[in-house]
Amino acid sequence: MDLLLDTHVFLWWDAGADPISPAVRAAIADPDNRVYVSAASVWEIAIKAGKGKLAFSGSPSSAIAQNAFLPLPMTPEHAERAGGLDWAHPDPFDRMLVAQAEKESLTLVHADGVIADYKGVAQLWARA
Repeated sequence: MDLLLDTHVFLWWDAGADPISPAVRAAIADPDNRVYVSAASVWEIAIKAGKGKLAFSGSPSSAIAQNAFLPLPMTPEHAERAGGLDWAHPDPFDRMLVAQAEKESLTLVHADGVIADYKGVAQLWARA
């Protein structure tokens, strides 16, 4: 299975936090699954950490590598799809993650009720 971690899930995993369900934790840890973290999440972390809204020390890019995840770049096609989604959600980061999951046939791993309402992508609910 190919997974795309939502920003919160990536942060929880990196911090060893408990909110991730055992089943999702097992899916992320399964060596047969490819686990991606979007450049959009790196961008979101950098912005929020820079504004003091998120305590994250170090480099998100390095954390992706240290966790043996795969980086997922943002492409013009992803941006075009994110802008064209038939979905009222205004968060640009969430829109990008949904668009990337859709375009790349990835399962989006998240704990966001607003994303859960979008039916155009495969999803795994991360919270225990």
